[in-house]
Amino acid sequence: MENQINQHDMNIEVATFAGGCFWCMVKPFDEQPGILKVVSGYTGGHKENPSYKEVCSDKTGHLEAVQITFDPTVYSYEQLLATYWQQIDPTDAGGQFYDRGESYKTAIFYHSEEQKQQALKSKEEIEKSGRFKKPIVTEILEASTFYPAEEHHQGYYKKNESHYKRYRKASGRDEFIKQHWNNKEELKGKLSEMQYYVTQENGTEPPFKNEYWNHTDEGIYVDVVSGKPLFSSLDKYDAGCGWPSFTKPIDELEVIEKIDLTHGMIRTEVRSSESDSHLGHVFNDGPGPNGLRYCINSAALRFIPYSRLEDEGYSVYKKLFSK
Repeated sequence: MENQINQHDMNIEVATFAGGCFWCMVKPFDEQPGILKVVSGYTGGHKENPSYKEVCSDKTGHLEAVQITFDPTVYSYEQLLATYWQQIDPTDAGGQFYDRGESYKTAIFYHSEEQKQQALKSKEEIEKSGRFKKPIVTEILEASTFYPAEEHHQGYYKKNESHYKRYRKASGRDEFIKQHWNNKEELKGKLSEMQYYVTQENGTEPPFKNEYWNHTDEGIYVDVVSGKPLFSSLDKYDAGCGWPSFTKPIDELEVIEKIDLTHGMIRTEVRSSESDSHLGHVFNDGPGPNGLRYCINSAALRFIPYSRLEDEGYSVYKKLFSK
Protein backbone atom coordinates (compact mmCIF):
# COMPACT_ATOMS: atom_id res chain seq x y z
CA MET A 1 0.00 0.00 0.00
CA GLU A 2 1.36 3.41 -0.94
CA ASN A 3 1.98 5.72 2.01
CA GLN A 4 0.92 8.76 -0.01
CA ILE A 5 -2.72 8.76 -1.09
CA ASN A 6 -3.94 11.42 -3.50
CA GLN A 7 -7.35 12.50 -2.23
CA HIS A 8 -8.15 14.02 -5.62
CA ASP A 9 -7.85 10.64 -7.33
CA MET A 10 -10.53 8.82 -5.33
CA ASN A 11 -13.43 9.22 -2.97
CA ILE A 12 -11.87 8.73 0.44
CA GLU A 13 -12.71 9.50 4.05
CA VAL A 14 -10.99 9.14 7.41
CA ALA A 15 -12.32 7.38 10.51
CA THR A 16 -10.74 7.31 13.97
CA PHE A 17 -11.45 4.71 16.65
CA ALA A 18 -10.00 4.06 20.11
CA GLY A 19 -10.38 0.49 21.28
CA GLY A 20 -7.62 -0.19 23.75
CA CYS A 21 -4.28 -1.54 22.56
CA PHE A 22 -3.84 -0.27 19.00
CA TRP A 23 -1.89 -3.38 18.04
CA CYS A 24 -5.16 -5.27 18.25
CA MET A 25 -7.23 -2.66 16.42
CA VAL A 26 -5.28 -2.60 13.15
CA LYS A 27 -5.75 -6.08 11.72
CA PRO A 28 -9.58 -6.20 11.86
CA PHE A 29 -9.69 -3.19 9.53
CA ASP A 30 -6.43 -3.45 7.61
CA GLU A 31 -7.43 -5.98 4.99
CA GLN A 32 -11.10 -5.23 4.59
CA PRO A 33 -12.05 -4.20 1.04
CA GLY A 34 -11.84 -0.47 0.49
CA ILE A 35 -9.41 0.16 3.35
CA LEU A 36 -6.48 2.16 2.03
CA LYS A 37 -4.43 2.69 5.18
CA VAL A 38 -4.61 2.02 8.93
CA VAL A 39 -2.29 3.99 11.22
CA SER A 40 -1.72 3.41 14.94
CA GLY A 41 -1.44 6.55 17.01
CA TYR A 42 -2.62 8.85 19.77
CA THR A 43 -5.49 11.35 19.91
CA GLY A 44 -7.66 13.33 22.31
CA GLY A 45 -4.87 14.67 24.54
CA HIS A 46 -3.21 17.98 25.32
CA LYS A 47 0.46 17.49 24.39
CA GLU A 48 1.96 17.72 20.92
CA ASN A 49 3.71 14.64 19.56
CA PRO A 50 3.40 12.46 22.67
CA SER A 51 5.50 9.35 23.05
CA TYR A 52 4.18 5.84 23.70
CA LYS A 53 5.61 5.93 27.22
CA GLU A 54 3.90 9.24 28.01
CA VAL A 55 0.53 8.09 26.68
CA CYS A 56 0.61 4.74 28.46
CA SER A 57 1.48 6.53 31.70
CA ASP A 58 -1.73 8.58 31.35
CA LYS A 59 0.29 11.80 31.40
CA THR A 60 -1.05 13.44 28.24
CA GLY A 61 -4.77 12.63 28.11
CA HIS A 62 -4.39 10.79 24.80
CA LEU A 63 -6.05 7.52 23.91
CA GLU A 64 -4.40 4.85 21.83
CA ALA A 65 -6.31 4.84 18.56
CA VAL A 66 -6.28 3.85 14.92
CA GLN A 67 -6.95 6.20 12.03
CA ILE A 68 -8.40 4.55 8.95
CA THR A 69 -8.35 5.95 5.43
CA PHE A 70 -11.10 4.28 3.43
CA ASP A 71 -13.23 4.40 0.31
CA PRO A 72 -16.85 4.62 1.52
CA THR A 73 -18.17 3.44 -1.85
CA VAL A 74 -16.50 0.09 -1.20
CA TYR A 75 -16.60 -0.20 2.61
CA SER A 76 -18.99 2.22 4.26
CA TYR A 77 -18.64 4.04 7.56
CA GLU A 78 -21.55 1.95 8.86
CA GLN A 79 -19.53 -1.18 8.09
CA LEU A 80 -16.51 0.30 9.87
CA LEU A 81 -18.67 0.97 12.92
CA ALA A 82 -19.97 -2.59 12.89
CA THR A 83 -16.41 -3.91 12.73
CA TYR A 84 -15.34 -1.56 15.52
CA TRP A 85 -18.02 -2.63 18.01
CA GLN A 86 -17.07 -6.27 17.47
CA GLN A 87 -13.47 -5.65 18.64
CA ILE A 88 -14.11 -4.03 22.04
CA ASP A 89 -15.82 -4.28 25.40
CA PRO A 90 -17.97 -1.13 25.21
CA THR A 91 -19.05 -1.49 28.85
CA ASP A 92 -15.55 -1.06 30.34
CA ALA A 93 -14.83 2.50 31.49
CA GLY A 94 -11.42 1.68 32.93
CA GLY A 95 -9.56 0.39 29.87
CA GLN A 96 -9.76 -2.68 27.68
CA PHE A 97 -9.16 -6.22 28.88
CA TYR A 98 -5.61 -6.62 30.24
CA ASP A 99 -4.76 -2.94 29.59
CA ARG A 100 -5.99 -0.53 32.23
CA GLY A 101 -6.01 3.25 32.38
CA GLU A 102 -7.38 6.27 30.55
CA SER A 103 -5.22 5.74 27.46
CA TYR A 104 -6.92 2.40 26.82
CA LYS A 105 -10.51 3.64 27.00
CA THR A 106 -12.84 3.30 24.01
CA ALA A 107 -14.14 6.17 21.90
CA ILE A 108 -15.38 6.94 18.41
CA PHE A 109 -13.92 10.19 17.06
CA TYR A 110 -16.14 11.63 14.34
CA HIS A 111 -14.82 13.76 11.47
CA SER A 112 -18.17 15.11 10.22
CA GLU A 113 -21.73 15.61 11.34
CA GLU A 114 -22.73 12.62 9.24
CA GLN A 115 -20.20 10.39 11.00
CA LYS A 116 -21.43 11.70 14.36
CA GLN A 117 -25.04 10.80 13.62
CA GLN A 118 -24.09 7.36 12.29
CA ALA A 119 -21.95 6.69 15.36
CA LEU A 120 -24.73 7.75 17.74
CA LYS A 121 -27.21 5.56 15.87
CA SER A 122 -24.90 2.55 16.00
CA LYS A 123 -24.33 3.05 19.72
CA GLU A 124 -28.08 3.21 20.32
CA GLU A 125 -28.56 0.00 18.35
CA ILE A 126 -25.91 -1.76 20.44
CA GLU A 127 -27.59 -0.55 23.64
CA LYS A 128 -31.01 -1.76 22.50
CA SER A 129 -29.71 -5.12 21.27
CA GLY A 130 -29.36 -6.50 24.79
CA ARG A 131 -26.07 -8.11 23.78
CA PHE A 132 -24.35 -6.50 26.76
CA LYS A 133 -25.81 -6.56 30.28
CA LYS A 134 -24.03 -3.38 31.40
CA PRO A 135 -24.39 0.20 30.10
CA ILE A 136 -22.44 1.18 26.99
CA VAL A 137 -19.77 3.70 28.03
CA THR A 138 -17.94 4.22 24.74
CA GLU A 139 -17.90 7.95 24.04
CA ILE A 140 -18.68 9.69 20.74
CA LEU A 141 -16.24 12.61 20.48
CA GLU A 142 -15.24 15.17 17.89
CA ALA A 143 -11.97 14.27 16.23
CA SER A 144 -8.88 16.22 17.22
CA THR A 145 -5.23 16.08 16.20
CA PHE A 146 -4.04 12.54 15.56
CA TYR A 147 -0.35 11.75 16.12
CA PRO A 148 1.03 8.59 14.46
CA ALA A 149 2.77 6.27 16.88
CA GLU A 150 6.40 5.23 16.61
CA GLU A 151 7.24 3.17 13.53
CA HIS A 152 7.73 -0.13 15.37
CA HIS A 153 4.07 0.05 16.48
CA GLN A 154 2.77 0.30 12.91
CA GLY A 155 1.40 -2.93 11.46
CA TYR A 156 2.53 -4.78 14.58
CA TYR A 157 0.46 -7.88 13.76
CA LYS A 158 2.57 -8.36 10.64
CA LYS A 159 5.97 -7.46 12.09
CA ASN A 160 5.63 -9.58 15.23
CA GLU A 161 2.99 -12.16 14.35
CA SER A 162 3.74 -14.71 17.09
CA HIS A 163 3.89 -12.15 19.90
CA TYR A 164 0.77 -10.43 18.58
CA LYS A 165 -1.25 -13.65 18.67
CA ARG A 166 -0.01 -14.55 22.16
CA TYR A 167 -0.79 -11.06 23.42
CA ARG A 168 -4.31 -11.02 22.00
CA LYS A 169 -5.16 -14.38 23.52
CA ALA A 170 -3.61 -13.60 26.92
CA SER A 171 -5.31 -10.20 27.10
CA GLY A 172 -8.77 -11.78 27.08
CA ARG A 173 -9.90 -9.89 23.97
CA ASP A 174 -10.33 -12.95 21.76
CA GLU A 175 -12.35 -14.84 24.36
CA PHE A 176 -14.59 -11.82 24.95
CA ILE A 177 -15.27 -11.44 21.22
CA LYS A 178 -16.01 -15.12 20.89
CA GLN A 179 -18.49 -15.05 23.80
CA HIS A 180 -20.36 -11.94 22.69
CA TRP A 181 -20.28 -12.10 18.91
CA ASN A 182 -20.04 -15.78 17.96
CA ASN A 183 -23.39 -16.52 19.54
CA LYS A 184 -24.40 -20.13 18.88
CA GLU A 185 -28.15 -19.45 18.87
CA GLU A 186 -27.74 -16.57 16.41
CA LEU A 187 -25.67 -18.76 14.13
CA LYS A 188 -28.28 -21.52 14.18
CA GLY A 189 -30.71 -19.04 12.69
CA LYS A 190 -28.20 -17.78 10.14
CA LEU A 191 -26.62 -21.02 8.94
CA SER A 192 -28.02 -24.16 7.34
CA GLU A 193 -27.91 -27.36 9.36
CA MET A 194 -24.83 -28.57 7.48
CA GLN A 195 -23.07 -25.20 7.73
CA TYR A 196 -23.63 -25.15 11.49
CA TYR A 197 -22.53 -28.77 11.88
CA VAL A 198 -19.29 -28.15 9.98
CA THR A 199 -18.29 -24.74 11.31
CA GLN A 200 -19.48 -24.94 14.92
CA GLU A 201 -19.36 -28.68 15.67
CA ASN A 202 -16.16 -29.50 13.74
CA GLY A 203 -18.11 -31.70 11.36
CA THR A 204 -17.24 -32.99 7.90
CA GLU A 205 -19.65 -32.95 4.97
CA PRO A 206 -19.92 -35.91 2.56
CA PRO A 207 -17.31 -36.02 -0.22
CA PHE A 208 -18.54 -35.46 -3.79
CA LYS A 209 -21.90 -34.34 -2.39
CA ASN A 210 -21.14 -30.74 -1.50
CA GLU A 211 -21.47 -27.44 -3.30
CA TYR A 212 -17.93 -26.60 -4.37
CA TRP A 213 -15.99 -29.86 -4.73
CA ASN A 214 -15.97 -29.57 -8.55
CA HIS A 215 -16.70 -25.85 -8.79
CA THR A 216 -14.54 -24.07 -11.38
CA ASP A 217 -15.94 -20.52 -11.62
CA GLU A 218 -13.59 -17.57 -11.13
CA GLY A 219 -13.81 -15.70 -7.84
CA ILE A 220 -13.06 -15.93 -4.13
CA TYR A 221 -14.33 -18.12 -1.30
CA VAL A 222 -15.15 -16.31 1.95
CA ASP A 223 -15.87 -17.49 5.49
CA VAL A 224 -19.60 -18.29 5.60
CA VAL A 225 -19.78 -16.91 9.16
CA SER A 226 -17.67 -13.75 9.05
CA GLY A 227 -17.43 -13.01 5.33
CA LYS A 228 -13.63 -12.77 5.49
CA PRO A 229 -11.90 -13.77 2.23
CA LEU A 230 -10.12 -17.10 2.66
CA PHE A 231 -9.32 -18.75 -0.68
CA SER A 232 -9.17 -17.88 -4.38
CA SER A 233 -10.25 -19.91 -7.40
CA LEU A 234 -6.74 -19.24 -8.73
CA ASP A 235 -5.38 -21.62 -6.07
CA LYS A 236 -8.15 -24.24 -6.31
CA TYR A 237 -7.55 -27.61 -7.94
CA ASP A 238 -9.10 -31.05 -8.20
CA ALA A 239 -7.38 -33.28 -5.65
CA GLY A 240 -9.74 -36.17 -6.33
CA CYS A 241 -10.85 -36.24 -2.70
CA GLY A 242 -14.39 -34.91 -3.15
CA TRP A 243 -13.88 -31.65 -1.25
CA PRO A 244 -12.66 -28.23 -2.43
CA SER A 245 -8.86 -28.18 -2.35
CA PHE A 246 -6.54 -25.19 -2.45
CA THR A 247 -2.75 -24.82 -2.53
CA LYS A 248 -2.80 -21.78 -0.24
CA PRO A 249 -5.10 -19.23 1.40
CA ILE A 250 -5.38 -15.67 0.12
CA ASP A 251 -3.80 -14.49 3.38
CA GLU A 252 -2.12 -16.94 5.76
CA LEU A 253 -3.07 -14.74 8.72
CA GLU A 254 -6.75 -15.44 8.08
CA VAL A 255 -6.41 -19.14 8.87
CA ILE A 256 -4.97 -20.83 11.93
CA GLU A 257 -3.77 -24.39 12.32
CA LYS A 258 -4.33 -26.73 15.24
CA ILE A 259 -3.35 -30.33 15.95
CA ASP A 260 -6.37 -32.63 15.56
CA LEU A 261 -6.15 -36.00 17.33
CA THR A 262 -9.74 -37.11 16.73
CA HIS A 263 -10.78 -40.34 14.98
CA GLY A 264 -7.52 -42.04 15.90
CA MET A 265 -5.50 -39.85 13.53
CA ILE A 266 -2.96 -37.05 13.79
CA ARG A 267 -4.02 -34.25 11.48
CA THR A 268 -3.69 -30.48 11.20
CA GLU A 269 -7.02 -28.72 11.46
CA VAL A 270 -7.62 -25.41 9.68
CA ARG A 271 -9.83 -22.77 11.34
CA SER A 272 -10.84 -19.25 10.41
CA SER A 273 -8.95 -16.63 12.42
CA GLU A 274 -11.87 -14.20 12.36
CA SER A 275 -14.78 -16.46 13.36
CA ASP A 276 -12.92 -19.45 14.84
CA SER A 277 -14.99 -21.67 12.53
CA HIS A 278 -13.80 -25.13 11.58
CA LEU A 279 -12.87 -25.12 7.88
CA GLY A 280 -11.17 -28.44 7.23
CA HIS A 281 -7.61 -29.79 7.30
CA VAL A 282 -4.26 -29.14 5.62
CA PHE A 283 -2.03 -31.92 4.28
CA ASN A 284 1.48 -32.13 2.85
CA ASP A 285 0.54 -33.67 -0.50
CA GLY A 286 -0.37 -30.63 -2.60
CA PRO A 287 1.00 -29.64 -6.01
CA GLY A 288 1.94 -26.05 -5.14
CA PRO A 289 5.41 -24.70 -4.31
CA ASN A 290 4.78 -25.26 -0.57
CA GLY A 291 3.45 -28.78 -1.11
CA LEU A 292 0.26 -28.06 0.82
CA ARG A 293 -3.34 -29.13 0.22
CA TYR A 294 -6.01 -27.21 2.08
CA CYS A 295 -8.92 -29.63 2.10
CA ILE A 296 -11.91 -27.43 2.99
CA ASN A 297 -15.59 -28.13 3.57
CA SER A 298 -17.89 -26.37 1.10
CA ALA A 299 -20.30 -25.67 3.97
CA ALA A 300 -17.67 -23.43 5.61
CA LEU A 301 -17.45 -21.24 2.51
CA ARG A 302 -19.47 -18.83 0.41
CA PHE A 303 -18.40 -18.18 -3.16
CA ILE A 304 -18.25 -14.65 -4.58
CA PRO A 305 -17.90 -14.73 -8.39
CA TYR A 306 -15.49 -12.30 -10.01
CA SER A 307 -18.39 -10.41 -11.59
CA ARG A 308 -19.90 -9.77 -8.13
CA LEU A 309 -16.78 -8.75 -6.21
CA GLU A 310 -17.42 -5.03 -6.49
CA ASP A 311 -21.16 -5.29 -5.77
CA GLU A 312 -20.55 -7.27 -2.59
CA GLY A 313 -17.77 -5.06 -1.23
CA TYR A 314 -14.77 -7.15 -2.27
CA SER A 315 -13.53 -5.04 -5.20
CA VAL A 316 -10.02 -4.88 -3.72
CA TYR A 317 -9.66 -8.59 -4.51
CA LYS A 318 -10.20 -8.04 -8.23
CA LYS A 319 -6.47 -7.29 -8.42
CA LEU A 320 -5.82 -11.00 -7.79
CA PHE A 321 -7.09 -11.70 -11.30
CA SER A 322 -5.20 -10.40 -14.32
CA LYS A 323 -7.94 -8.60 -16.24
